Amino acid sequence: MTAGTHPSHSDPQSGIRSPLMAMSLLACLALTACANSTIPRPDKGRLLATGGVSQVEGAGGSGLSNWATITGYGSRDSYGATAFHTRAKLNDFDLQVTGAAIGTGNRIEISYARQTFNTGDTGPKLGLRQGYKFQQDIVGAKIRVAGDLVFNQDSLMPQIAVGAQFKKSANGDLVKALGATSSSGVDFYATASKLLLDKNLLLSASLRGTKANQLGLLGFGGPNQDGYSAQFEGSAAYMLSRDLVVGADYRTKPDNLAFAAEGDAKAAYVAWFPSKSLSLTAAAVDMGEIALQGRQTGFYGSVQVGF
Repeated sequence: MTAGTHPSHSDPQSGIRSPLMAMSLLACLALTACANSTIPRPDKGRLLATGGVSQVEGAGGSGLSNWATITGYGSRDSYGATAFHTRAKLNDFDLQVTGAAIGTGNRIEISYARQTFNTGDTGPKLGLRQGYKFQQDIVGAKIRVAGDLVFNQDSLMPQIAVGAQFKKSANGDLVKALGATSSSGVDFYATASKLLLDKNLLLSASLRGTKANQLGLLGFGGPNQDGYSAQFEGSAAYMLSRDLVVGADYRTKPDNLAFAAEGDAKAAYVAWFPSKSLSLTAAAVDMGEIALQGRQTGFYGSVQVGF
């Protein structure tokens, strides 16, 4: 596809066995917590907007950044669920994400997302057919381990969560030809989110361990770096009113592939929560450099339904 690129012949599973074991342990802890608790009732007991919207990989948070919040509006004695669709129109590409998540006891979240990255008219420039699509599936698990977003107002203690996302590309042969070491991988993250109710402000920061190229759409690892690197996700959201939020995200990404540089991503958004069953988000987004086509900017819209 591009001069100088060639497939990697390393075992695609060798780099993810340990991460998969750790993710399995995380899932076991989540299932054990559910098994040892009383089956909750849906109560929509949490404050409006405190579950966030759906992040681009399916977790509860903002568009680009993961938050320590648990999706839905279920209190500690209940559960909640969401489904969403997001579309980002960039200079040369189109990204669509569809997914769903469930949160229980305001403690455990399980999510799924399907990402489709359409190359459109840019496909032939990359040696691909018109409208060629990169796709990947993402399954995530998140556990709140400390703090409470609402009830810790008298201290500096944030809500803290840890999680993992297993990602699998549907374009395995191609991403390896581009230099990726593997077509699948696992991201791990720890997130702290602090809500300042008296200032109508939420601040969140995450540290993500990842090998993903362009969120995983171009595989994992590469000639520049094949191991995990620590990446930052930051978010700030301000409530203009009880149902209208403005905010900004910043996310760093690794630069593993030799054939094309990868830049950081950022977004500025407005989210409207007309009810606990619906949220609408619009944003200006900058995804950084993608596949030798320069800096990719544009807009995205997202709709989320749930309880």
